[in-house]
Amino acid sequence: MSIDVIKMGGAAGVSTQALVADVEAQLAAGRRLVLVHGGSDETNRLGQAVGHPPEFVTTASGHTSRRTDRRTLELFMMATALVNRRLVEGLAARGVLALGLSGIDGRLLEARRKPHLRVVDNGRVRILRDEWTGTPTKVNAALLHTLLDAGYTPVIAPVGLGQGGEALNVDGDRAAARVAGALGAQSLTLLTNVPGVLRSFPDESSLVSHVPESELAALMERTEGRMKKKLLGAQEALAAGTQRVMIADGRVEAPLAAAFAGRGTLITAGSGAPSETASEAPSESPAETRPEASR
Repeated sequence: MSIDVIKMGGAAGVSTQALVADVEAQLAAGRRLVLVHGGSDETNRLGQAVGHPPEFVTTASGHTSRRTDRRTLELFMMATALVNRRLVEGLAARGVLALGLSGIDGRLLEARRKPHLRVVDNGRVRILRDEWTGTPTKVNAALLHTLLDAGYTPVIAPVGLGQGGEALNVDGDRAAARVAGALGAQSLTLLTNVPGVLRSFPDESSLVSHVPESELAALMERTEGRMKKKLLGAQEALAAGTQRVMIADGRVEAPLAAAFAGRGTLITAGSGAPSETASEAPSESPAETRPEASR
């Protein structure tokens, strides 16, 4: 039976209640799902509450990331654990046999720690050290298959395990992409707080409905903020064998049903006719442009 991987974004506005209800409906319809979630908004709130506000940086490659020192990592783990428990609680209330995990449990998600970050600050490149972030490298697919075969729906927090056994903040979109590839999933759905890739924000009628893989790299060069990282996750999922990635609106009722029906930006493997993305760069909402944690 095929598997679909779902990534629930961590930004404000993404509806947990709607997702939980839709997960129940999709499972009842016979789908097998693996959920990966973020925790950006919760991490921001927790950091502000304890006097350790978030700091975001733009890397030399143009990606936006959360500056993660050890204290921020600890806050991130607390925040994502809370998000995880809430999701499992909501699913359990609907009779779903959900099992919450982080990437460090059972070596579920291994990652390569970044020794430093090269960031651009006021036009100048500087090096940040003492970084507790990582790039997902390996998934314990056997563990996930065991859980799925036993009837569980895994719910995964984006905390990876470094080579030295240390916890790391990993990007949730890239973690979900790695999970999808490892499981041979038929699809990856990235739920966020915009309808998909937009050519002209805030005009939601400018939604880009389809991007073939052959146009993805060019599109990424024109994109900024969190959407750039989502497109990178899509690219990595396709490279790992996933045939379709949907970037879809997580604010709506029945977000999974809408995404499976094609509402959002569909990114497909291979090449295709020139899409509407060829001439214009997409824009993002302020919430989506605002950098999030590795979610």
